[in-house]
Amino acid sequence: MQNLRAEIVTRGRAAAQAVIRAVYPPQCMCCDALVAEEGALCPKCWPQMPFVFGTCCDSCGLPLPGLDDGSAVQCDECLTLARPWDQGRAVMLYGDKARQILLRLKYHDRLDHAKPAARWMARHATPMLMPDMLVAPIPLHWLRFLKRRYNQAAILSAAMARELGLEHCPDLLIRTRHTGTQDGRGREGRFRNVANAFAPNRRQMARIQGRHILLVDDVMTAGATFSAATEVCLTHGAASVRVIALARVARAQ
Repeated sequence: MQNLRAEIVTRGRAAAQAVIRAVYPPQCMCCDALVAEEGALCPKCWPQMPFVFGTCCDSCGLPLPGLDDGSAVQCDECLTLARPWDQGRAVMLYGDKARQILLRLKYHDRLDHAKPAARWMARHATPMLMPDMLVAPIPLHWLRFLKRRYNQAAILSAAMARELGLEHCPDLLIRTRHTGTQDGRGREGRFRNVANAFAPNRRQMARIQGRHILLVDDVMTAGATFSAATEVCLTHGAASVRVIALARVARAQ
């Protein structure tokens, strides 16, 4: 009987989805062109999406020249800054089409973009995975959360954890003060702005100790936010921290 009910539910959902697609056919994530499935890019937009392929910085995901021979390399910025996390990746460079997707997800309630974006992030995160890894987002301050109504990093991290079959903790960290926007700040200003801005959630502290943590955010610029959050995790007993962003700004201004 349970199997029959499950089959009826499955068929009902499939029928409803077919009706929705007939009325609202899938469109490209970046334009109005029709595509074969939800979360796809059309042939025109796909080559314009600045995905990071091949050799990249092992710490921040910035694409680098040369052939990928499997060895870990770092960009000049990461060699200078000595990142506190072990490895980092980014799916694409910030700008043009990538910026369009990010702004829609972040400010225009296009949460349908999260699932395909999370699939991209899962593929890029795979080389960094560790046993018993815990996925967690960079948190928003509660004032910004009230204004935006959701944390785009948490939406992405949840979907990515499902793709990878990993444990997810959306409230592992909290943002202790409202830091405002990082836009318009130089590198040093970005690091000062988020210094001591994060803390572990007391209810989740036991989940940090001895765990490999994968921190998720939508954009990495100077890496200041990831650094501050990483230091909190390591201070409270994390075995290691790795980070991934949907997009990487090529150079901090």
